[in-house]
Amino acid sequence: MGDEVKHYGVDVLLAPATNIHRNPLNGRNFEYYSEDPLLAGKICAAMINGVQGNGVGTSLKHFALNNQETNRTSNNVIGTPRTFREIYLKPFEIAVKESQPWTIMTSYNNVNGTMASERCDLVTQILRHEWGFKGVVMTDWYGGEHATWQMEAGNDLLMPGKLSQREEIKKAVLNGRLSMEIIDRNVKHILEYVVRTPRFKGYVADNNPDLKAHATVTRNAALEGMVLLKNNKNYLPITDKVKNVAVFGRTSYDFIAGGTGSGDVNHAYVVSLIDGLQNAGLAIDTNIKELYEKYIPEAKATQPKPTGQFAGFLPKILIPEMSLSAADLLNAAKANDAAVITIGKTSGEFADRNISDNFCLTYAEKKMVSDVCAAFHKAGKKITVILNVCGVIETQSWIDGPDAVLLAWLPGQEGGNSVADMLTGKENPSGRLPMTWPVNYADVPSRNDFPTPDDISEGQLAESLLGFMDVRTTGDRKNFDYTEYNDGIYVGYRYYTTKHVPVSYPFGYGLSYTSFKYGKPAVSKDKDGNITVSVDVKNNGKKAGKEVVQIYVAAPGNDMDKPARELKGFAKTKILVPGESEMVKITRPYESLASFNESASAWPVESGDYTIMVARNAADTKPLMATVSETGRVTETVQLCLLPEQK
Repeated sequence: MGDEVKHYGVDVLLAPATNIHRNPLNGRNFEYYSEDPLLAGKICAAMINGVQGNGVGTSLKHFALNNQETNRTSNNVIGTPRTFREIYLKPFEIAVKESQPWTIMTSYNNVNGTMASERCDLVTQILRHEWGFKGVVMTDWYGGEHATWQMEAGNDLLMPGKLSQREEIKKAVLNGRLSMEIIDRNVKHILEYVVRTPRFKGYVADNNPDLKAHATVTRNAALEGMVLLKNNKNYLPITDKVKNVAVFGRTSYDFIAGGTGSGDVNHAYVVSLIDGLQNAGLAIDTNIKELYEKYIPEAKATQPKPTGQFAGFLPKILIPEMSLSAADLLNAAKANDAAVITIGKTSGEFADRNISDNFCLTYAEKKMVSDVCAAFHKAGKKITVILNVCGVIETQSWIDGPDAVLLAWLPGQEGGNSVADMLTGKENPSGRLPMTWPVNYADVPSRNDFPTPDDISEGQLAESLLGFMDVRTTGDRKNFDYTEYNDGIYVGYRYYTTKHVPVSYPFGYGLSYTSFKYGKPAVSKDKDGNITVSVDVKNNGKKAGKEVVQIYVAAPGNDMDKPARELKGFAKTKILVPGESEMVKITRPYESLASFNESASAWPVESGDYTIMVARNAADTKPLMATVSETGRVTETVQLCLLPEQK
């Protein structure tokens, strides 16, 4: 990505984004990383370092607490400093300290009553003074309300810039309301940025990146993240006996490369699942293929076209699934060796996901899965479901039908080839879930404190979209004008494991075509209290593959409420051939054991015994465990920030 940015003459990439997956319905979760702050921060820092290693910049966003798209420009996030610091700010802190992005973009929303871009305690005290950020702080487009307050809070650049803002700043300087010291500070930060850019250094863009090489990168990157959810009797990878395949689902023929909005990526082409399977040497049932190729353009032609000035911004509306006749299913089951079904779900900027037809499968989708499974199982044939989805979906109501389920996410322009590589065993799945998949939406801890898009009226949607054009909404509507973070620090697996709520698939879950055996973990501490966990990982299966080692820690929990376990480290092994081992070592600093104490405005590590767990996922009931004793101390004392507004 950084290489393309430079070749195309762009100095800064307006990405990555690392807001927390607080709720599975958030429309932009597809471009964020995780429900866990450590995972989100580490992956984001790696992305920034990779892009900026090409001599161009990034813009870490959206700082902070942009966890819903519904009324995002006016919504007021209400929560406690501990909740904010431990969960929602932590990924940004990790990314800043480990990668120093050139720029950071503040978010649209209010935080405890004040616009994020207008909070000095957030933008200056926490970001610059506590974390040591050195770059430019900019607003999101048309973000905030008061230019002077944004300047005072620590924003260097207001985007995209309006006449009214220029007039306000000029007036504030002339009447002494805004000091020249602040203006000079902002100009200094911007000039420091300018002299780092390729353009300032005389680089001439050639508009000619190596797109062929980059296609290989994206094909391989998609493979690393795919998650095998189900594989009954080790059906996958398919054997040489499977030569003819019937492929169902409109998304198989119209693969979804990515989400929409600012997180969308321009691509020269998209390899469909059909193309990928054919490229892998499989024969596709022509009758079923022709039915879909006739249906898809006709169905798209009848779809209502979005209207109004925001039509181009809204998430893509997918056509309904095609109905299948009993005769077509019977013939397909007789003529083919196996079936593949693709379920497609997408989302994007400006709107959150619906429960009824996005988080859940539609009636037509469930019927397709059920009918195909019935026909092919009756003929003694197997079925694989590919999930070409933007995030978490409900699975319990249909998962028993297919023999295997592969989660491909939104895998980019080479998506069909990547999936085919996985199905045929050219690659072995090693991805793990970065978020929990609940049994039902009713189990989500933030369910009562998140907008339900199914219930959002057209008027509210229009009102929400107007906010993007710098018109703020007014009112006191729960989860629209304000959202309470009553789930506190119990986001994702922290809630499900602590409260013993069953899930469909836990955080960190993922299957492989082989198996791995862990040795007894060894835990050591250095003189500074930093902990190193060492564990031997052996491939004791029959195929080469990679394993993801996950380290969770349970704190004593005597001084304040603590989750049952928290992710403290992770690592993926190299490719291990059958019988091969690797000693995995994961070191975490002493400070990573600290929690935020609001009364002291400090990060103390409590005294006591900490349980170290080497686990396969967050819900692993038989993790390998060790215990370390800690003598507690305060790792950092900070200024008390982000307090709720006083009413």
